[in-house]
Amino acid sequence: MMRLKVRRSGPDGKSVTYVTYDIDAAPGMTVLDALFEVQESQDDSLGFRYSCRGAICGSCAMTINREIRLACRTQLAGLAQAKPMNLRGFGALEARVEWERASEVLVEPLPNLPVQKDLMVDLTKFFEAYRRIRPWMDAREDGRGFSKMSPDDCARVEKYANCILCAACFGSCPVCDKDPEYLGPAALAWSYRFIGDPRVKDLKDRLGLASGREGAPDCEFVYNCVKACPKAVAPASAIRALRDLMEGRGSRLKGQDL
Repeated sequence: MMRLKVRRSGPDGKSVTYVTYDIDAAPGMTVLDALFEVQESQDDSLGFRYSCRGAICGSCAMTINREIRLACRTQLAGLAQAKPMNLRGFGALEARVEWERASEVLVEPLPNLPVQKDLMVDLTKFFEAYRRIRPWMDAREDGRGFSKMSPDDCARVEKYANCILCAACFGSCPVCDKDPEYLGPAALAWSYRFIGDPRVKDLKDRLGLASGREGAPDCEFVYNCVKACPKAVAPASAIRALRDLMEGRGSRLKGQDL
């Protein structure tokens, strides 16, 4: 038997309550499986978001035992023995709630985003920040067709392209909590993915998008984003690289006319 303690709320995140559900935890059952069990057998009004169920789409990112995780890859049986993320607390991660860690799994929505209902958050702000950094490559203007990249160039930016836009880093970031204009770790990691790509030529414009007050200079290097990322993207490393470029220490811009 396993007990879930789920943060419930009405439309627009209002009327917050914590509701407990007892379920028979089968071997290998994930938190997402448990939420399905609750929805199907106890309360069909429970709201949560999911899609692939395989840690690819990022839809099921939420707060589990006050750590940001994908519900589809978090097994109930392993939570008690899981290595703690040791996230720096802030706001929602420090809010008081009666919770028995030894016998209950606490499930809450992602911080730093408006709650739509229960465990579902409005990701509009997250994706607006993502679009602002222009996460695409413009067509070549010289008519030469395909561009080439060296293995070293690929290695430099490849891990940032592994981001699945789950918003776990955004939800775990204390700067996102206190500065609503901050672009956030995911957007800045994607920014460096393109700025660090030798096929991209409009470096000045792209670096300008990332170097404003709401961009890389706002990062406090708390590293919550690195600990929470389910794909080991390490957004803080990309932000550090952006800061180096802004301050003239980066090799990516050597020989480029900014």
